[in-house]
This record gives sequence, structure tokens and C-alpha cells, in this order.
Amino acid sequence: MGLIIKLCLLGVLTLTVACSTTPPSNPNNICDIFDEKDDWYDDAADSAKKWKTPIPIMMAMMKQESSFRDDAKPGRKKILWLIPGPRKSSAYGYAQAKDGTWDWYKKSAGSWGADRDDFDDAIDFIGWYNHQSYKRNRIKKTNAYALYLAYHEGHGGYSRKTYNKKPWLKAVAKKVSRQAARYSTQLKKCEARLKSGSWFF
Repeated sequence: MGLIIKLCLLGVLTLTVACSTTPPSNPNNICDIFDEKDDWYDDAADSAKKWKTPIPIMMAMMKQESSFRDDAKPGRKKILWLIPGPRKSSAYGYAQAKDGTWDWYKKSAGSWGADRDDFDDAIDFIGWYNHQSYKRNRIKKTNAYALYLAYHEGHGGYSRKTYNKKPWLKAVAKKVSRQAARYSTQLKKCEARLKSGSWFF
């Protein structure tokens, strides 16, 4: 009986792994990412066109949030320093969107069938959220630093400047800004090719 249970668990684990999309092998280079992942450039370009946030900023935010893992979740709190407890939040997927915010996105953007573990939906969510940050907090869509602070703290938290009490968060926002700048430099070298759909330099 024990062997049957083990085989069943192994089968479930195999199916779970098979359904999961592996992160890009070189997440530090946006050209390598788009070359490896079919359709990701087109999905990111669609979001950028719709919501007006540059592709490098959205990709830098996603890299920070999930390291491009489709099933990313926050860690669990420990009970008595040992027993896994509840997760710190309901954030999930590429964009680490929480349940309530994702529901707001689906209703606001009309994306009722969107899933947090689909790249195209997640990159569209980030563009949409940055658009809300522009409307609510007047943050320029080219300001990666401020956009990330609003993404992390929420629009109300950003207005209250809650990030000023979190030096670690401001350091992370600077990291996202630097990554966006690197991605921008890299994308200039390959975007013409990506737009044409050619795999040849």
C-alpha cells in the first residue's frame, strides 16, 4: 500500500513540474530572455503599447518580484520556528499579484480569463498597474524607481510615503531601476530583430 501511495505522489509531482514553465536561463539579459521564450517579446510589446510603460521597466519589475517563475509564492511564516505556517500574503505568479488586486485588474481591464501564472496576463497586469500609478499618484511611466515603490506599497501607501520607513525597500527600488536601465541598453541591440521576427543577427 505504501508503494502505491508513493507512486501516486510521484505522478502528481511529475505532472506539476511538467505543467510549470522554467525561468529563462539568463535572466540578466533581456535579449537572451526574449530569444529563449517564444512570444514573450510580443506579449511585452503588446502591454507596452496598451499601457505605455517601457518593456525594460516591466521586465525589471517582474524579475524582482518572481525571478520569472510562474508559480512564485511568498515564503511561509514559521510557527515555533519550525512548523510551516500560513504564507505572508496571497501574492502569486510572475507578477506576485495579490488576490484582491488581481480581481481588480480583471474587472478594470476586462481580462476575466487572466491567470497569474501566464506570462502574457502577468506582463499586462504590470503595465495596467503602472497605468493606475500614473493616474492615481502621477508617477511618470518612465520612472522605474517610483513605479516599483507604488507597486510594492500600493497607491495609498505610496501617497503616505510609507516607503520612507523602509530603507531596504528603497534599496530594492534602486536595484529595479538599475536593472531596467541595463535591460533598456540591451534591448536597443536586439529589438529591431525581435520586431521583425528574425532569429538571425
